[in-house]
Amino acid sequence: MSLPKFTRQMPLFGVENLLGDCFAANDPFRLFAEKVYPLLAGAREKLALAYCLDNGRPGTEPVLLMGISILQFMYRLPDRQAAEMLKYHMGWKLALGQELDLSAIDPSTLVYFRQRLLEHDQAKLAFDTVLQGLIEAGLVARRNRQRLDSTHVLGLVARVSAVDRLRETIRLALEELESRPGRPEFWGLLWERYVENKLDYRLEEAAMAVKFQESGADMQKLAGWIKEQGGEVAEGQQAKLLARVLEENFEIVEGRLEKRKLPSGAVRNPHEPEAELAAKGKNKVWVGYKTQVAETVSEEPLEKGEPTKEFVTAVVTQKAAECDETGMKQVLVEEKESGLETPEEMVVDGAYVSGESLQQAEQEGYELTGPAQEPGAKNPGFKSDAFDVDVENRKAVCPAGLENSTCTRSTSTETGKALYRFGWGEQCAGCPLKDLCLGKNQSQRSLEVGEHHTHLQQRRKEQKTEQFKETMHRRSAIEGTQSELVRGHGMRQARYRGLEKVRQQNYLIGAACNVKRWIKRMVWEMGRQANCALAQVTGAVAVN
Repeated sequence: MSLPKFTRQMPLFGVENLLGDCFAANDPFRLFAEKVYPLLAGAREKLALAYCLDNGRPGTEPVLLMGISILQFMYRLPDRQAAEMLKYHMGWKLALGQELDLSAIDPSTLVYFRQRLLEHDQAKLAFDTVLQGLIEAGLVARRNRQRLDSTHVLGLVARVSAVDRLRETIRLALEELESRPGRPEFWGLLWERYVENKLDYRLEEAAMAVKFQESGADMQKLAGWIKEQGGEVAEGQQAKLLARVLEENFEIVEGRLEKRKLPSGAVRNPHEPEAELAAKGKNKVWVGYKTQVAETVSEEPLEKGEPTKEFVTAVVTQKAAECDETGMKQVLVEEKESGLETPEEMVVDGAYVSGESLQQAEQEGYELTGPAQEPGAKNPGFKSDAFDVDVENRKAVCPAGLENSTCTRSTSTETGKALYRFGWGEQCAGCPLKDLCLGKNQSQRSLEVGEHHTHLQQRRKEQKTEQFKETMHRRSAIEGTQSELVRGHGMRQARYRGLEKVRQQNYLIGAACNVKRWIKRMVWEMGRQANCALAQVTGAVAVN
């Protein structure tokens, strides 16, 4: 499909020429046409990279499709309704520079457009284009203060039982293998059991356990046959998924196939392998993804009735089981790609704060503001925050004021990170605090900390001050932004399947949120200017 011809000239029979006077100067669609659409047109050179220049019939104008994509997420519309709005809604036609007619696009055009952007690594283009416009308008500084938090996104899949997970995996593999040459001798049995028949959900728990083991045995048999075939058969998408699900759900113990505990990141539904199970606290459990949202923080208070001055600077979608620290690193990388500098300050909650993240912030020249989590108590008695530890000089002072006598360095087998173990030896024998510090049958105290413990120790002292608590008030507003993204733009539920498509969805949501906030500020500023002008006129009349 080739790139159509494009002109920025206003069409003769466009809505602006024929019905422009019907739209006020502060109308949101007029403001979209004046401020946002020119930005999208300016990004056409990048959009052109996803099209052939002179090969095939001309496609639908990509600038138009990107504008529709932003508007549909501003108003939380599906593809079909967005196509209808372009056909019948005068405001949409004005915003997108269209003629006053009933021309329309097929809803599937939006599907192919999003797929084209994904294939050419341009999923973030709309978000970056709007953000660059905000920077040029002076609404977002390249170096600013930010707050960051994550929210969960539900995958476009149903929660299925363990038995259904295995059966569906086998069924999908069988349907993929049906088009391949060759059949195993047990093909007919598996086809009848998993394709032609369905599981009776009313079975007792014991019967379900039998079905689970039966499905595991069939899966092992089919996976073994696929491995023997090799080549294209073994490289099939569903064949690989079959082998993965088998490994995640079973292990071989003394020649028998035994059920195992699912590892983190295991497939929960074969129709969406990338949607992971994750939990936050005791009551929040979901299958899907996680999204990191960063926005600017303004020091100036808002006037009465003034809309927010803050804008979204990053929307990073990651797998649900990934940690928030990893997400913060991705946020900083993507902000640099979007043209922003390292922030002056990042205000976060305790999930982002560790000794390592504090040291990294110090090295990269920004302040990471957030509470450090309380230390765990591996041993009875005083926790690590009661000790004065200087890891760099291998010194530690216990609550009784005694300095350590030994210090050894080791590496954690789980994380591969360095650990330092401080010991006090015979000094504990005559210590007046030994009953409070030592556990039962323990004659001397030891303390094990990470290599970045000094930063954690300092933060735990800082967070007890009133100044730190006052600073943390800046973080609260990110909850409102997440509520806006979820309730106003549909971020909570994935529209599509696959991490890349969900990531693209959230970029469009971030762009739509910024556009809506930008338009609200323009409307408010125009109203304020009008009120000031009216006040001046009224004052002049009163004087006369």
